[in-house]
Amino acid sequence: MSGKGHGTRATHQALPGDLREAVDAFAAHLSGVGNRSAHTIRAYVGDVVSLLDHAARMGCTDPADLDLTVLRSWLARQRTTGAARATLSRRAASARTFSAWAHRSGLLPADVAAPLTSPRARRELPTVLRPDQAAALVEAPGRTLAPPPEPAASNAAPPAETPGSTAGTPGIGAAGSAAGPDSTPAPMAVTSVGAAGPGAADPVLLRDRLLLELLYGTGIRVSEACGLDTADVDQGPRVVRVFGKGGRERTVPYGLPAQRALDDWLRHGRATLAGPGSGDALLLGARGGRLNPTTARRIVGGYASAIGLPRTSPHDLRHSAATHLLEGGADLRAVQELLGHSSLASTQIYTHVSVERLRAAYRQAHPRA
Repeated sequence: MSGKGHGTRATHQALPGDLREAVDAFAAHLSGVGNRSAHTIRAYVGDVVSLLDHAARMGCTDPADLDLTVLRSWLARQRTTGAARATLSRRAASARTFSAWAHRSGLLPADVAAPLTSPRARRELPTVLRPDQAAALVEAPGRTLAPPPEPAASNAAPPAETPGSTAGTPGIGAAGSAAGPDSTPAPMAVTSVGAAGPGAADPVLLRDRLLLELLYGTGIRVSEACGLDTADVDQGPRVVRVFGKGGRERTVPYGLPAQRALDDWLRHGRATLAGPGSGDALLLGARGGRLNPTTARRIVGGYASAIGLPRTSPHDLRHSAATHLLEGGADLRAVQELLGHSSLASTQIYTHVSVERLRAAYRQAHPRA
């Protein structure tokens, strides 16, 4: 468990009994509500632990002691300790969710957090690769690059290779236990592959090529790519069935380059890495389990570093795919459907990206800019 996880656990244990029981009941409630990921539950529970710890320091011993003054004091303290606007917005949302639940459950006489406001998160324009940069990145495993190192193989039959997975009900024990930020990937070694490419030589390169083609060719999230099963790919119409946030299912098309990468992986790569723990997973790690998002991020960052691109993540490939679709004339609502955004506002950020790219080109090229 991370240091943050230890801190949250210790803070939870130190809460007055009634406050601690309220957190546990809230965690159990969240785990039974659909459309919330384990990551979201951990974040909300961790925020509520922080809130109730602050309330206890202000003399509260029971959930009914909470009021708007305590909530605003807690957020003000977060602000003075340097919390980002996005973090403050999420913590305010956590407090509102807890307050509404506590009121419905009879723990609070009123929904005290209902009028709570928080600063709107400042939306920064995402990082977007140029089309030629994106093409160079997805083609990198088929050229002269060796794959990044992965954990050594184990004799034991592995579970799905997903660190921090939460089996069962995520209660307070899972709060704050998510893996920390990925470290900067080490540059890949450069090796020579034959003129025929890496097809029969290294199944990991075939896996990496498919991963990159899927991330850029479909714009799906890294967690969605790692969650794909072989049955989720329909090679006739070339579409993948994706389960996104909140368990929402959508169908996303992919192109011929991704189909060729898929064919190579299924014919020459997957069987080599497959083991007792592989199940139906499409993308496999070095130990035979399902490829996990942390490793996938390292793969993307490693290839980007090896070919001289700026620091690049799977989400940057998603941003790039969306921007290139819109710049190519795709309808905004079609892009929304492809990306799995529940709100069109989330997709509209890419129209701003295109405008900014146009403005930058104008400033660089026009003599009267």
